[in-house]
Amino acid sequence: MTITEQPFHGWSPEAVVFDCDGTLMDTEQHWQDARGRAFRDFGLRPAPGFAERAKGVHYLDCGRMMAEEADKPDLAPELTESLLAHFMERVADDPVTMPGAAEFVRNLSGRLPLAVASNCPLAVVERSLEQAGLLSHFGHIVVPGDPESTGAATRSPDGREPIRPKPWPDVYATAARLCGARSERTLAVEDSFTGIESARRAGLRVVGVGKPPGDGRESTVDLWVPTLHAPELLDLDWVRAG
Repeated sequence: MTITEQPFHGWSPEAVVFDCDGTLMDTEQHWQDARGRAFRDFGLRPAPGFAERAKGVHYLDCGRMMAEEADKPDLAPELTESLLAHFMERVADDPVTMPGAAEFVRNLSGRLPLAVASNCPLAVVERSLEQAGLLSHFGHIVVPGDPESTGAATRSPDGREPIRPKPWPDVYATAARLCGARSERTLAVEDSFTGIESARRAGLRVVGVGKPPGDGRESTVDLWVPTLHAPELLDLDWVRAG
């Protein structure tokens, strides 16, 4: 989909909610490295295609997938712990933003409420964004969590129900609400189809970022762009207004 098709004609967002991994921060390679190292810690090898199946999956679910696909379900807790430890080490060593992400965020900052909706732990998201100099631009960071979490953004408004990970709609629905925006007037920016499904189920409009899969799934978003400095995105009226 391109700008000539005017996917947002007559429409502008009341808030923008970004995914973090693969959308703002170039961390997918970090996750791949961490998964590989965690497998090697236990003398295991991933099954063919595992990297693609794991993309956008919450790290707890990823740890379970790693254990189940290796036919070692009892190792799920240990694999999950190893996965997260290796990932945190990689992020600390090499915080890299995705092409155009920092400029796009700074362009919108102060004009629209901005939030992050991620499947990563809160500490990981905050650390990544802080190292990239982007944390201060976001009013809210929403991640999955249980009611006992210390981060208010990991709980439902009544404080009793856990926020479920993508592809459940919870993180995006909560982020829009915290921004004071209607879901139908909130834009999600996502690179994974797990996240796109989450945003769509929450009622948000979606910009997909990255290499189109070429299997028709890109038609599930309002606009697909290769990067956040693509002309078809930057030429939208509400973006150029900055």
